[in-house]
Amino acid sequence: MTHHITYHLTQNSIELKQIKSLQAQHQKNAVPKNLWASQGFVTAEYTLQFLEEMHLQNPAVIAKHQDKVVGYALVADRSSVGKHPLLDNLFYHIDLLEYNGHSLAAVNYTVVGQLCVGHTFSGQGVAQNLYKHYQHCYAARFPYCITDVDRNNPRSLKTHIRAGFQRLHTISYGGASWDIVLWDWHST
Repeated sequence: MTHHITYHLTQNSIELKQIKSLQAQHQKNAVPKNLWASQGFVTAEYTLQFLEEMHLQNPAVIAKHQDKVVGYALVADRSSVGKHPLLDNLFYHIDLLEYNGHSLAAVNYTVVGQLCVGHTFSGQGVAQNLYKHYQHCYAARFPYCITDVDRNNPRSLKTHIRAGFQRLHTISYGGASWDIVLWDWHST
């Protein structure tokens, strides 16, 4: 079944609370391990206060069906450093890397703090459309969109590669291996 879904940036605290609720439903520890490959999961858990702080700097990209958030992509930049250990670790490792012969530490890139699509809406292109809207809203400010994907989440890696990301590097953190992926917005 295809649903009518709209895409825009977060506008209010109701949407942020719906992001928090969707995040809780899709946490790695809330999804049975035998469903990780087919359904995917999210790893980081953010407080509502932190989501509000992120929103003030860079509103999240959301997918809505009627009045309900059914998918989101959190937008982070260096203003998020020092506020969450997973994001801190990701920014640290990205800044050690080079892309096209240039240090990423010297580039104003954006990080996808988390991408999530409700299970009812998976397989309908929501993640791809979230990323298209993310690029539309933020490509003028950032040349690259970067994130990491837990290697135990192959569905997520396929989604990112399909959107235009490429693998740059692999890191280990929190007992898991992660692929750092980059989408060069100026080459698409």
